[in-house]
Amino acid sequence: MKTLADLLLLGDPRLYESCEPVRPDELPLVPGWVADLHNVMEEIRAKYQFGRGIAAPQLGIMKRLFYLNIDRPGQAWPQVIINPELTSVSNDMDELWDDCMSFPNLLVRVRRHRSLTLTYRDEHWHEHVWPVSDWSLSELIQHEYDHLNGILCTMRAIDAQAFRWRPTPNS
Repeated sequence: MKTLADLLLLGDPRLYESCEPVRPDELPLVPGWVADLHNVMEEIRAKYQFGRGIAAPQLGIMKRLFYLNIDRPGQAWPQVIINPELTSVSNDMDELWDDCMSFPNLLVRVRRHRSLTLTYRDEHWHEHVWPVSDWSLSELIQHEYDHLNGILCTMRAIDAQAFRWRPTPNS
């Protein structure tokens, strides 16, 4: 089982690599990968009090897979997203202070699309088309999708002043 010690941190060259698609014959490996992603996310939540999604390459699993687990009604959680493709994105964009488990104390101001459509496979290899109009979900999906393409939010910073330290929970 992978732990927080296995999380790749900013500067690790693997975080800048594009991932390979998950192949149908690799489907038996997915439950183990998801268990590792879930475990590390829970450790991040306990230590840093944030975390809604994590991408496989953050644990050195260089596959096009990410895991979302948010406390939100109206949809089954968690979600396993395999071989995602953004099939459309809105022209409307918004800014936010983005965070990342691979550099948990740093916030980065980025611009993301307000809505999108995501095509992907689930852990049973069923294909889904997910229109996402919720801003919070849209920006999260874009963040995790970027990881699969070797793009970190530091690379999407809106300008040179778009960085700040995360306040510690008790300060």
